[in-house]
Amino acid sequence: MRSKNASRWALVGIIALAIALFIPGAYQNSAANKEETYRNLKIFSDVLDIVEKDYVDEVTPKKLIEDAIQGMVSSLDPHSSLLTPDALKELQIDTQGEFTGIGIHVTMRDNLVTVISPIEGTPAYNAGIKAGDKIIKVDGKPTDNLTEAVKLMRGPKGTEVTITILREGEPKPVDFKLVRDLIPINSVKATLLQPGYGYVWVTHFRENTADDLVAALEQMEKSDPGLKGLVLDLRDNPGGVLEQAIRISDIFIDEGVIMTSKGRLKRHTRVYNATKNGKPRTYPVVVLINGGSASASEIVAGALQDSKRALIVGTTSFGKGSVQAIENLRDGYALKLTIARYYTPSGRSIQAKGVEPDIAVPHRLISDEASETEKNRLFKEKDLINHLDGEDGVVPPESNKQAPDLKKPDLKELPKQIQTRLSPLNAEQLMKDSQVRRAMDILIGYDIFKKLSNG
Repeated sequence: MRSKNASRWALVGIIALAIALFIPGAYQNSAANKEETYRNLKIFSDVLDIVEKDYVDEVTPKKLIEDAIQGMVSSLDPHSSLLTPDALKELQIDTQGEFTGIGIHVTMRDNLVTVISPIEGTPAYNAGIKAGDKIIKVDGKPTDNLTEAVKLMRGPKGTEVTITILREGEPKPVDFKLVRDLIPINSVKATLLQPGYGYVWVTHFRENTADDLVAALEQMEKSDPGLKGLVLDLRDNPGGVLEQAIRISDIFIDEGVIMTSKGRLKRHTRVYNATKNGKPRTYPVVVLINGGSASASEIVAGALQDSKRALIVGTTSFGKGSVQAIENLRDGYALKLTIARYYTPSGRSIQAKGVEPDIAVPHRLISDEASETEKNRLFKEKDLINHLDGEDGVVPPESNKQAPDLKKPDLKELPKQIQTRLSPLNAEQLMKDSQVRRAMDILIGYDIFKKLSNG
């Protein structure tokens, strides 16, 4: 009996330690709260003990505790989670470097691993994998866990992997046999749509995105006759590194607020201000967004919209107006926790609302008259379980703590390898896109009216 009780209270200690790790200030509660916490931990320990002894299959305490913590954190909001060592490694890969795999961005939707988008030029893209495809098996193994599915799809260059997908319109699952390849993590692609009018597609916000964007702009600005207008495409951009969103907004804004974050703790409440650009960029900008534009891409769109620096065209964005931080834990684990809501320069919270375009333009290919306009996406932030509510209003003056200055990217300091990341785009194909076409009409019209007013 002593051994049994000792084991049980050892588990209580483990959970108590987990509470200490995951809930800042947990042991600073009142005596009554502490007592209630330990009483609930005792119930947890009892359940854990019963499951270990009596469950139909053998389960380890490590898995039970890990899943319990995951449930605790994920119940807070859809973007907070416990990161296992493998999940943390995947997150780090996604923000820097390169990997070997098939080249797709995936998420969990309806408890199925769902393709957000294939990466252009990769095995998945070339094989015809599409956004919205549901991956139900990898090499015959069911994919009920996102991290495990990603791990199965990764592997040495040149090796084969078979993925089984469910696709809308297909009566039965479809198998795709792919050969893994080196997948470069490129987040910026650029081209001239026609002389004087540039197009930049930012697919994600990674650690090198601002530098790559500056390099792309510099390249187009040197062309003849130079840039007279820019289309900044943030459609289906799920976000990424917050600092990169601030730096990219700062490229186009010389003064004023870019973004404000407001958390429960003072250290999570900041104001990010624009800084003077060494090279002024005064040409007009049109930003394209849609229901897949989320988080960091909404920060950029909201900042440029509120500062009157760009016209926003497309459809309403996803509506993820919260900020997450990564807290490293022991044994390679980490906690991704929502620490703040963010606000646009005018004090708007886009949480569960999204950025509304100045000009609403549904997506379709101009060359395809039978194509449907962009359907409402099945899921946005407001549709996710346990999503945070938005809070409108400018952050109170006492919380207006200036965030640390962010160094503006300087092309002269960038490594030569950046040029290799600026993959070419097909301008002719882009001009068949109704939203790109409308953006171009706006920029050309602006230039015509400017000449008339000066003439």
